[in-house]
Amino acid sequence: MQFEHSPRTLDYMERLTAFMEQHVYPNEHVFHEQLQRPGARWQSPPLLEELKRKARAQGLWNLWCSDPAYGAGLSNAEYAPLAEIMGRVFWAPEAFNCSAPDTGNMEVFIKYATDAQKEQWLKPLLAGEIRSSFAMTEPAVASSDATNVETLIRRDGDDYVINGRKWFITGAMHENCKIFIVMGKSAPDNPNRHLQQSQILVPKDTPGITIVRPLSTLGYFEEPLGHAEIVFDNVRVPAANMLLGEGRGFEIAQGRLGPGRIHHCMRLIGAAQRALEFACKRVDSRVVFGRKLSEQGSVREDIARSAGEIEQARLLTLRAAWKMDRVGNKEAMDLIAMAKILVPTMAQTVIDRAIQMHGAGGLTADYFMAEALNYARWCRLADGPDQVHLMALGKQIIKRYTAA
Repeated sequence: MQFEHSPRTLDYMERLTAFMEQHVYPNEHVFHEQLQRPGARWQSPPLLEELKRKARAQGLWNLWCSDPAYGAGLSNAEYAPLAEIMGRVFWAPEAFNCSAPDTGNMEVFIKYATDAQKEQWLKPLLAGEIRSSFAMTEPAVASSDATNVETLIRRDGDDYVINGRKWFITGAMHENCKIFIVMGKSAPDNPNRHLQQSQILVPKDTPGITIVRPLSTLGYFEEPLGHAEIVFDNVRVPAANMLLGEGRGFEIAQGRLGPGRIHHCMRLIGAAQRALEFACKRVDSRVVFGRKLSEQGSVREDIARSAGEIEQARLLTLRAAWKMDRVGNKEAMDLIAMAKILVPTMAQTVIDRAIQMHGAGGLTADYFMAEALNYARWCRLADGPDQVHLMALGKQIIKRYTAA
């Protein structure tokens, strides 16, 4: 594994950092202020649309996509430091068309969609003209086991009919969200539980879809993206909307989640790194009991631990990305799982320390940390909770060392 970034990556890092410093950091409060306009809660702020135009004009667009036919053509290892830079501001990745859940959904379209599906949905997603959602999690079952989903996808002539309830569907509240990728059971009686599911494309404006409510995480509604609870009541779509084929839903989900998990880790490292930088500046500017906070032993210990933990997480994530590039996502699932388990918890811990060093102010919207802490915490559930990854990874490791 090479520890030096390629010249191409270094160039992107330099340009991306300059863009963040010039256009994003100075406008963090403007972004949230524009969301407070009457009726603008689920609308993309004008600032963000302006930043998207500037980023695209500068070639800072679709950096996540390793296929040069659709994006920048960067490897996972090359993309990692770029995602870290973008992750320093929670909403910034969208300015570069690199935000979840759209990146994962675009990956699905690239890998599994027909030409007609790509023309209708992938093309505007790549252009940043629309947004999308992935509807898998359900309130009535333990969705950490994806085979539990109860939403039914039933063939009826030339159509499929969908019935079910989903929740925590990220992006569904956004007014630009136009398409849902819905996972449900098309063959619930199949003895192979991993062949019961299918994924199907459902336009958001299809009759029978009801957005029940927006859902918060630790009090954050994360406008304009939002998480939603949705009911599908006899929702009818053409049979041509099926992705890949009946019974292939679990296969698609596994193909989608590998890169998505590692992208979250990359962004969280950026949030943790920024929190550490804020903490260092804060403790060097405050005096308690006759000395700067930065001279207090316990503060120095927390700063040191944070720096070490961030670097450990960064190296683990880079190694996972490196392995994905060389042997594929499936063969790299051990390192992807390790990163998915360790990085969000690391970020949560480091950001919490930074909040503590900022006193009560660290809990407010005056700083980015509270929003970042919420992101780190829900990432411990997104794309599979810690316990599922621990269980699967433990099984894999035991098998590896007892196979002989």
